[in-house]
Amino acid sequence: MDISIHTTSLPHLDPDASLVFYRDVLGFEVRGDVGQGTMRWITLGPADQPGVSILLTPPAADPGITEAERRTIAEMMAKGTFGWILLATRDLDATFAKVREADAEVVQEPTEQPYGVRDCAFRDPAGNLIRIQEVR
Repeated sequence: MDISIHTTSLPHLDPDASLVFYRDVLGFEVRGDVGQGTMRWITLGPADQPGVSILLTPPAADPGITEAERRTIAEMMAKGTFGWILLATRDLDATFAKVREADAEVVQEPTEQPYGVRDCAFRDPAGNLIRIQEVR
């Protein structure tokens, strides 16, 4: 079987703030931006990885979601427990410094984990947890 990861999604509350974070701070290229206002779907990814993307989505745009589920999603996003992603870089310290300079909420400074990786963590403008692991 030949299968790969193509796109993963993260919710956004403010598409413009999320766009600045992923494009200007993390350096991802914009591959698509459709919709308007808070009902925008923005696709971004690393320029050197055209087959891998993050889709920033309105969190409760699915018409099948109930009002109770919308409230739960909003509550989880407010706590930063709804969406997360693990990224990787060869220079964790430089990446950490750049993201910190952009005033992203620092969750964890670069740390050598007991399970054998060195990583750090931030929250994006929507509260999603962004872990960045050092590639060795």
